[in-house]
Amino acid sequence: MANTLTDLIPTIYQAMYTVSHELTGLIPAVTMNSSAQRCALNQTIRSFIPPAATSTSITPAPYPPDTGGQAFTTHTLTIANSKAVPVQWTGEEELSVADSFTQQQMMQRQFEQAMRTLANEIEADLAALYAYASRAYGTVSTVPGTTAGDYTEFSGVRKLLVDNGAPTGDLHLVVDTTTGAMIRGKQSQAYMAGSDTMQRQGVLYDFSGLQVRESAQIKTHTAGNAASATTNNAGYAVGATTLTLASAGTGALLAGDIVTFAGDANQYVVTTGDADVSGGGTFVIANPGLRIAMSAATKAITEIATHVSMMAFDRGAIHLATRLPALNSGRDMATMRTTVTDPYSGLSFDVAEYLGYHQTHWEVSIAWGVGVMNPHHLVLLIR
Repeated sequence: MANTLTDLIPTIYQAMYTVSHELTGLIPAVTMNSSAQRCALNQTIRSFIPPAATSTSITPAPYPPDTGGQAFTTHTLTIANSKAVPVQWTGEEELSVADSFTQQQMMQRQFEQAMRTLANEIEADLAALYAYASRAYGTVSTVPGTTAGDYTEFSGVRKLLVDNGAPTGDLHLVVDTTTGAMIRGKQSQAYMAGSDTMQRQGVLYDFSGLQVRESAQIKTHTAGNAASATTNNAGYAVGATTLTLASAGTGALLAGDIVTFAGDANQYVVTTGDADVSGGGTFVIANPGLRIAMSAATKAITEIATHVSMMAFDRGAIHLATRLPALNSGRDMATMRTTVTDPYSGLSFDVAEYLGYHQTHWEVSIAWGVGVMNPHHLVLLIR
């Protein structure tokens, strides 16, 4: 095979085709802000979210009312990663596999692995956003879907999303591979619900519009070691997020921990913890805050043990922005360069060829950033 990027393009696209059909569950489920434009590392990308709409009574008049103006909420995320994976061949290596078909297969696998590596890193960054969730559902050490025909866990996280006001038209639940295996083994409708298109896009199951996918990058949260902690006796209304601790107990509450309170079985995600609960400090739970009011009495705090944090969300809750890495004055030493875009995920990779001394160096690269735009519409399914 000639060492030109033009001749490699069919091989590169075949590699993209393979990787695009094995994309992990979060990438195709979140809002994608992708472009083949180039950007700098740490560049800010802005997203806009419309406010909730309100209705008005209709009053006949000669002219329409001067209403309907809205203030959009602006959220930003940062292109925090700009990475590349190299593929390199020397002249001797090329001659050692003189059969061009053999070299083509080898190079296809190399480009597959390059794109797979970058896609997995993007997926891992998305999975790490679990700490921004609003609430949680599930039981530690209990794998969802264990009982055939029992969809309690799916309905539970869907209820949390609906109660938090999430739109129901584009809901997703991304589970770990252990739960995915359980779904395949126990739920007879897995892979049978929905169209062939859904199945090709990696949807394991569709539960009342909640599309269940799986990912190998789902995170395990290591819980803090708070014990015997309580709130103070001030009492708190529904919606409260900042709670004061009594000077009781030991250990720490960490951001990303999940807690319950005496008399309230709701599972709340901690956004700001306390390094020593015995000091009587404060901690913060995610919006929408308490679902049940606390009476003016101390309430025991139970910290959920270390758990797997699977993510359920409306597509608009999480954003992924991808760009091509920056170039000095739009060029560098590359002799050839092309952009390959996956039509399924929207990911665009920059592929460049650099001719060296008795060798050719190729590079597959992408820049990206992730962020939670609406924590209300992100909840956890734990196990």
